[in-house]
Amino acid sequence: KVLSRLRLSYETYAPEVDETALENESPTMLVTRLAELKARTAQSTYPQALIIGSDQVAVIDDQKILGKPGNFEQAVKQLTDASGKQVDFLTGLCLLNTDTDQAQTDIVRFSVKFRQLTLSQIENYLSLDKPYNCSGSFKSEGLGIALLDRMVGSDPTAIIGLPLIRLVRMLEAEGVSVI
Repeated sequence: KVLSRLRLSYETYAPEVDETALENESPTMLVTRLAELKARTAQSTYPQALIIGSDQVAVIDDQKILGKPGNFEQAVKQLTDASGKQVDFLTGLCLLNTDTDQAQTDIVRFSVKFRQLTLSQIENYLSLDKPYNCSGSFKSEGLGIALLDRMVGSDPTAIIGLPLIRLVRMLEAEGVSVI
């Protein structure tokens, strides 16, 4: 959906990859590794293509990763932990040229400051938006925006998992002009 804003022809592919962090793997190393792994996993299916891979984690207190909660209980815990705090969303981005086997990778950070939230607000939000497959348990493109005091970052599309500003630069480096 986000990628359609660039008005390019594309196909989507959901690679099956283990998103578990390796022992002592930092959040930045994790998203970089997973973004490239996702792109390379699609390489056999799309042997002559530019493949985009991305991965996102939410990080609280500088190192604690808030992954995809998967269920209501985990989401309550994540949002309770995030209440009143800054959470950094790190999006790893990879553009793989399968003709040259060269990959461009980058990390785009976007920070949000959560409001002080009550348990009732958290539970109401979760029952309405159901963000169980979203890093940090919220969707800024939906009702999740009401949970925030502020957002800070250079690319507003990074918060929803695909930093288009950086992607456009990567595509241009591969000779693809968006405009």
